[in-house]
Amino acid sequence: MRRDGSQVVHVRESNAGQLLVALLRRLQPDAPASEAAQLLRNRRVQIDGNLCEDGRRRLKMGEVVKILPHAVAAPPSADDIHVHFADEQLVVVEKPSGMTTMRHAEEAQWSARRQRREPTLEDVLPDLLAQSASSSRGKQRRPIRLPRVIPVHRLDRDTSGLMVFARTTNAERSLVEQFREHSIDRAYLTIVSGEIIAQTIESFLARDRGDGKRGSVADPSTGQHAVTHVRPVEVVNGFTLVECRLETGRTHQIRIHLSEAGHPVCGDKEYRGPLGQKLILDHSGAPRLALHAAELGFEHPLTGESLHFETRLPRDLSDFLRKQRRT
Repeated sequence: MRRDGSQVVHVRESNAGQLLVALLRRLQPDAPASEAAQLLRNRRVQIDGNLCEDGRRRLKMGEVVKILPHAVAAPPSADDIHVHFADEQLVVVEKPSGMTTMRHAEEAQWSARRQRREPTLEDVLPDLLAQSASSSRGKQRRPIRLPRVIPVHRLDRDTSGLMVFARTTNAERSLVEQFREHSIDRAYLTIVSGEIIAQTIESFLARDRGDGKRGSVADPSTGQHAVTHVRPVEVVNGFTLVECRLETGRTHQIRIHLSEAGHPVCGDKEYRGPLGQKLILDHSGAPRLALHAAELGFEHPLTGESLHFETRLPRDLSDFLRKQRRT
């Protein structure tokens, strides 16, 4: 048993070829036989760092089996996605935390089974739109050809909130141009450590600020211009609920700017303070990265109509805030 409560087994020649469920039973000789199946159902078993729910899987020599002390939450599914708007040109959805926007290059090499187990928003959305269209027509049959969706921007895996996907090439071209020209209206809600004041943070962001992390640099020629308008909404128990409105939309812009201002986002494991200074430890207990894309506004690619969408802080983050208010 490790300090974190997990149990680790290195598969040796004597265990190679054995069923995973048999190994689990052997590791818990005093537990009922059903306990091994329960571990798998509760998503508490990993092989080489990857979750495994198949008790019939045969082990290979050199693999590392890990039994986690707690269940791993199931990844988001289509049921967790809320469609705010859809027409022939575009669709606006609310992405749940824990789901990537699209498949990264390395994830494209995953097995089909793993891809089904950890779908991206781009994977799930066409089926969701097809089901919605079938329901509206009174038909339940799945269409032969799924609706097309085209990502035009990203949200990080752990960030939740509003996103827009194009459904035609012309819509893609228009939306990409609006993002490029920074004419898209975007506001985020986030919870940070400490009491931050209203301010505008402006810097040049580079891939490497000097320690291998993205961050602000002094030389404008080596970074991208980034502007974040910060407005505190509520201060509670040493934390601040903040609205961040973007003029630009650089990678990790809000997380970097708030961290370098001395107020890192609760639950952020990567950006914990300015370059060259002591890391600001996260004692918040936040359930995940406390960042939510709460507002999205843009011009409709076909009609030119101004569209604006808003969404509330998700339950996991609002529950976290509620807990802080009671403390």
